[in-house]
Amino acid sequence: MLFWPTQPDHYWPAAEHYQSPTNAIYRETIPIPFLKQEDQPMPTVLCPVFQCVLCAPSSPAVKLHEETLTYLNQGQSYEIRMLSNWKGASDLPESRRLLKSVVRVAFHDRRLQYSEKQQLESWQHSHPGDRILDIDVPLSVGVIDPLVNPNTLNIIEFLWDPSKRTSIFLQVHCISTEFTQRKNGGEKGAPFRIQVDTYKTDSLGNFTEHLYSCSCQVKVFKPKGADRKQKTDREKVEKRSALEREKYQPPCDTTLLTECIPWPEIETPRSPTSTPGLCSPRHFKMSTPDRICASPVCASDSSTECTGESLSPSASISDTQQWLLRNRFSNYCRTFSNFTGADLLKLTRRDLTQICGVADGIRLSHALTARSVRPRLTLYINTESPGKTQDITDASQTALYQEMHMEDMTAAELTNKLADLFSVPANHILRISRTGPHGIHILLSDMMVRNMPDESCFTATLQKLQSPDGYHCILR
Repeated sequence: MLFWPTQPDHYWPAAEHYQSPTNAIYRETIPIPFLKQEDQPMPTVLCPVFQCVLCAPSSPAVKLHEETLTYLNQGQSYEIRMLSNWKGASDLPESRRLLKSVVRVAFHDRRLQYSEKQQLESWQHSHPGDRILDIDVPLSVGVIDPLVNPNTLNIIEFLWDPSKRTSIFLQVHCISTEFTQRKNGGEKGAPFRIQVDTYKTDSLGNFTEHLYSCSCQVKVFKPKGADRKQKTDREKVEKRSALEREKYQPPCDTTLLTECIPWPEIETPRSPTSTPGLCSPRHFKMSTPDRICASPVCASDSSTECTGESLSPSASISDTQQWLLRNRFSNYCRTFSNFTGADLLKLTRRDLTQICGVADGIRLSHALTARSVRPRLTLYINTESPGKTQDITDASQTALYQEMHMEDMTAAELTNKLADLFSVPANHILRISRTGPHGIHILLSDMMVRNMPDESCFTATLQKLQSPDGYHCILR
């Protein structure tokens, strides 16, 4: 038998918390102009349609106008009360009256959000078989058909009836210091966010219509560490003067999750269950098909080559994904799955090194800025057809020269480039010579190529040899 703690019918806070409603989930009377004081209408308390309350005290060391911070113990079960004042359920048939909520533990820091996939994979490698977020089924009330995907360690889903009392107990098994470079203090650990996204069914019976999202900031400590940190913060504030204590938020026994934007991830549509019932431990852990990936399938590095093209700020999400593939960044397609070209170009080199690591971050930064590598040697070649007799001075004034870039600075490289220039196979050019003093022909070697001055000009002539399909190329 489950014990439901004593609580009022509505857990709504005072009206001063909701002075500026921004969307349609608030019910507010239309203001009517008045002339006399006695004609003023009675003030209406603005109550949100949905609320989620985390039954854990907030920190007293948070200043006013800052987001609340709640400390949790690793592995301890914490209750989240799902409160609803939604009247739309009465207009729906009983089969479509259920709502779906997705609860996740995410990173609060933006840079950690970019590398979430790598961070979770690293945590899973060091904690095989464990999950970051879990549900305590025996304590949960009103939770229907909970769903846990083994491929998503930090997400759980469940159905619930907004007309009935619903309470879910969660356990967070990772601590904040596991995602920081220095793991020697819980106070310096990375803060997390607990976010709840709620959806209703559409005309096809899939949970795709977003209703409400809320989240709160938390830090997770080792067992009993949250209690010690809460006591330390309370003593720290009590030591301050009365004037300074007014700058801090008054502590609360529970934490109210504030409204936020929905999580930008594509979820797999889930149909409502035909015969819903309360969950039981044997229905708990079940595998589900993989979620729809927002990014295209990433090919292996061996199938792509770096094209050297720059990323355009007007590139769409799909164009950005293709650019990452072509430039051998397929490992980060999922990390930047929702980035356009403009979004990616806004990231600094420091951001990229923190997201992708030092080596790949620097490489990605250079690819985004399209920094071309200067060739080691540049030559200008004018081709002269066999048998053409023209003064060299006149030819330099009227002929057109083609630019040739040398990277390896070897005789074999120059042979291949001259073969392309004359449109003949490279193995047909048997000799390459350069005209020296007194008109002598000097056989080309690697040492000669390496000692050529940069931006030298040559006239290349191709002469037929006695051997079949053999040529002698002369540079002068």
